[in-house]
Amino acid sequence: MSAQPSAKGPSRRVAILTAAVIATLAWGVDQLTKWWVESSMVLGEQIEVLPPVLYWRYHLNPGAAFSLGTDHTWFFTLVMTGVLGFVIWHSRRLGGSWLWALGLGGLAGGVAGNLTDRLFRPPAFGLGEVVDFIAVPNFAIFNVADSFIVCSMIAVCAMMVFGLNIDGTRETTRDRGADASSSEDEEDR
Repeated sequence: MSAQPSAKGPSRRVAILTAAVIATLAWGVDQLTKWWVESSMVLGEQIEVLPPVLYWRYHLNPGAAFSLGTDHTWFFTLVMTGVLGFVIWHSRRLGGSWLWALGLGGLAGGVAGNLTDRLFRPPAFGLGEVVDFIAVPNFAIFNVADSFIVCSMIAVCAMMVFGLNIDGTRETTRDRGADASSSEDEEDR
């Protein structure tokens, strides 16, 4: 598979460092906002921010999005650990793309933020409840880590759809067509 190098992008070292800084910032902002909520609000309390579209509502979530799977907290802890390991493992291939560095950094930071809750918050190690507080009408209550995860996954999917590889190279439609015809030739054999 041939790919074209992208325009001027970061070196491998700079891309990995950028991803690490973004991950650290995402994790730090997430944990700081959760600390603020726990120290200044009572569980269940709601504060109007931009009514009727945005509220702070202190909520503890033992499950996943929309409080699904509340009896399987340990499963979400394992999944988050696996995702974080996967992102870190694939980050070693970074280089040449600022977008991938930002996307993987944001994803790692978001996952690490919620994983920190699962590991170190009550009721027990690996079974901790995630602090959620951002509330919008007719939607789940979420947190800063969730926002980083969702935005980063949208960006990663878009980069994949538009052919931007993690190493900064770009697939062309001609490359995709050549790959498809070569796989058809192999199937005919």
